[in-house]
Amino acid sequence: MARRRFFVDKVARGGAEVCGDDALHLTRVLRVEAGETYEISDNERVYLAEVTLARKNRVEFRTIEELPVDEPVVRLTLYAALIKFDRFEWIVEKATELGVETIVPVDTVRCEKGLAQAAEKRVERWRKIARESSQQSRRARMPVIEDPRQLNDVAYPVSTGFALDEKPGLPALGAVLPPGSTAVSLLVGPEGGWTDAEREWLPPHGWTGVSLGRQILRAETAAIAALSVVAHAGYKGA
Repeated sequence: MARRRFFVDKVARGGAEVCGDDALHLTRVLRVEAGETYEISDNERVYLAEVTLARKNRVEFRTIEELPVDEPVVRLTLYAALIKFDRFEWIVEKATELGVETIVPVDTVRCEKGLAQAAEKRVERWRKIARESSQQSRRARMPVIEDPRQLNDVAYPVSTGFALDEKPGLPALGAVLPPGSTAVSLLVGPEGGWTDAEREWLPPHGWTGVSLGRQILRAETAAIAALSVVAHAGYKGA
């Protein structure tokens, strides 16, 4: 059985600590005890470490050795239109499990009014969810959750960009992925899809329209399905 992995703020002089609510979770829920070994990450490197102190609101580790880190085959960036926050949280959790490197919340015409403003207060919660999901899925590094942006601010992605669209006649995402892609950006629209003006804006600003099939998927389903397609294609080609 794989060891549990925890994130720490830093590793210094062969040691690390977890305090506050995170420590309470370790001691009260997971019941870690001194002498047990786990893996810890400072969001860059991973170490095998021994618990040297386990108190109610403080857990200390002593590193034993540095462990190898498997680098992702494909660097994934997800631009996700804002949807109801319970479902957006689900996107954050599952996208983290699938290895996404960056998540960018995007405000579009058909996003519900007020979501963008309210989202600014939700970013820290989304980052906490990403941290918890990263630990559960044994990631070496947590994804970056960026502050919300307007659609106009996500033009010309650094990596190959695909915009999911239910418009008939578009090529399937899996069929147009460049062989050996090492970085891919995915843009997922809101419930209700893109407006005609947004759809016209996408291609000249670096986004290729693609399809996930004939069925109309919810935004959160489309996001996870697309990430799975790209991740699978990357591992298959590795």
